[in-house]
Amino acid sequence: MVQRLIIDTDTAGDDTQAILMAALADSVDVEALTIVAGNVEFDYEVENAKYTLDLAGVADAVPVYEGARRPLLKEFDHVDHVHGDGGLGGDLYPDTGIPSADDHAVDAIVETVRASPGEVSLACIGPLTNVAMAIRREPDLNELLDEVWVMGGAVNTLGNDTPSAEFNFWVDPDAAKIVVNELDLTLVDWGLTVRHGTIDGEALDRFAAAETPYAEFFTEITSHAREFSQERFGVDAATQPDTLAMACLLDPDIVTEAGTYFVDVDEREGMTRGYSLVDELGITDGEPRTRVVESVDEDAFDQMVADMLLHGDPERSL
Repeated sequence: MVQRLIIDTDTAGDDTQAILMAALADSVDVEALTIVAGNVEFDYEVENAKYTLDLAGVADAVPVYEGARRPLLKEFDHVDHVHGDGGLGGDLYPDTGIPSADDHAVDAIVETVRASPGEVSLACIGPLTNVAMAIRREPDLNELLDEVWVMGGAVNTLGNDTPSAEFNFWVDPDAAKIVVNELDLTLVDWGLTVRHGTIDGEALDRFAAAETPYAEFFTEITSHAREFSQERFGVDAATQPDTLAMACLLDPDIVTEAGTYFVDVDEREGMTRGYSLVDELGITDGEPRTRVVESVDEDAFDQMVADMLLHGDPERSL
């Protein structure tokens, strides 16, 4: 059975690789992209999404729906300093001429799942504003969806945006709180990315030397992130949180350890804005309903990335 999938994204950097991975996989049918405020300026995100679909050869088949242009309540900052100006390394500014779909992203999510209860999954690789709005529009969203995968949070570890928070949860903590409280989901967090979702300098150089359109695109979008990693952390690498989340969705067998816990999000302004509480010790009275991926087969993930970039098929070795 081919899995039907909607990808909700703030398209920049590794979002493009997650989209590319799903678009090139035979096991899923990407039905739509929904765009949410996050990484870079919204209009760049929209064009980045269309460019990625076009590169995968599916731009005519996958509509792009524009969604929330700001978080529910909070102000936020873009992270061009991580992904480069425009979100694709700083030198690539797509102007595809591809029109966006007519409907709002939230309407697209709700109407799609209402039409096919239990048949459509959701991959959330940006802030959760669109998804929270969809929950408010359709209170039975949890029952109507098949699977929900979320890249977000920092499970009992340092965040990547602030010491206490991962970027997606920090941007719209109010939305993240709604989503983790009301949907049964699988969480792929920043800590897992640091442990198992980082492409090292040797692999980056190998991809840079490859003469494939996907490898060339990957080198383009990781160039600024690689420099940022070297300057900030002294590590020659590029983290791929969204790609890791998509790989887990495509091949659940690469997940080697996961636990189900009560998860909540601090929506208050201040030092702990966006903090993801994950009750691994069962101390609180909260219901354990969020499945948290705790380890993956890193070699299998690396192989999926290599197969995608070098051969155009992330499932080639599965």
